[in-house]
Amino acid sequence: MTTALRVPEELSARVPAEQRGPGLERDAVRLLVSRGTAVSHHAFAELPVLLRAGDLLVVNTSPTLAAAVDGRVGHARVVVHFSTRGDDGRWAVELREPDGRGTTRPRAGTAAGSEVRLPGGGRLVLTEPLSARGERLWWARASGDVPGTLREHGRPIRYSYTERDQPLSVYQTVFALPFPGGAGSAEMPSAARPFTARLVAELVSRGVQFAPVTLHTGVSSPEAHEPPYAERFAVPAASARLINAARTGGRRVVAVGTTAVRAVESAADADGVVRAAEGWTELVVTPERGVRAVDGLLTGLHEPEASHLLMLEAVAGRAAVERSYEEALGGLYLWHEFGDVHLILPEEGPHAEHCVSN
Repeated sequence: MTTALRVPEELSARVPAEQRGPGLERDAVRLLVSRGTAVSHHAFAELPVLLRAGDLLVVNTSPTLAAAVDGRVGHARVVVHFSTRGDDGRWAVELREPDGRGTTRPRAGTAAGSEVRLPGGGRLVLTEPLSARGERLWWARASGDVPGTLREHGRPIRYSYTERDQPLSVYQTVFALPFPGGAGSAEMPSAARPFTARLVAELVSRGVQFAPVTLHTGVSSPEAHEPPYAERFAVPAASARLINAARTGGRRVVAVGTTAVRAVESAADADGVVRAAEGWTELVVTPERGVRAVDGLLTGLHEPEASHLLMLEAVAGRAAVERSYEEALGGLYLWHEFGDVHLILPEEGPHAEHCVSN
């Protein structure tokens, strides 16, 4: 996407919607709706009337972990961001340093063999970079019970645009489920955050269906906007059947969040047929690859350099994404995980053939 667009700092959502005034709930955010280059403005609470009976929402059930833990390397204070657990028991981690404002900044000088002391007596030993892309994320061998350390000493990962630390409950979506072994996401699947139990009930009463999938998100880079690394995912057989039935019946499949898109598209064949699948996915959805099983997307607002925008372009096309982001900036929409949301639906009317097809 063009980098001509710049998001002013004042458009960063610093606190959750429900903390901005008395009587507000999570759904007190704005909703930008785009169908091709046609854009309209709504409250998120209007979502039930913007969807149709038979529409299928694909939702991520991954819970958010308290993935940030204080530690020490020698005498230096560090903050460890736990990203994901590998099949061999090692953890992918990022070491950052406190910035004096309650958040963190990148840390230089991380090297293989570095030992990190954790609260409660646990230790990490860095073994090798996660990939050849760079040395931000490292594989580390851990002594002690990492899920227990996160529960007792961890806190949600917080970035510098937020105003203060928040309890873990603020970062859980209404769709989050517990997973064996304490598995979950290092960062909240935030597109689903505005949903409330009341709103879900209204959607169901209007005939909107839900298909749960799982993708445990790793630690993103707020500085470099890297594409995602390999992440664990699962698409249950029941959800695959719901998606295939919706597509066969000409109904819309709308993913709630880029994580849900990555999960579903990782389980879809070249013809868009989705099969039950689980494991690791390295899929990066780009305009060149396109989408095969998803028709629409509900997502947050991403910075113009973010790799997530390639996925948005795969769903809607570049012109539609640029138009919607111009509208979001002009309308003073709020960005990031506590901000407003964007619903991308297929283009309707005589020019519908120009939107991305399956």
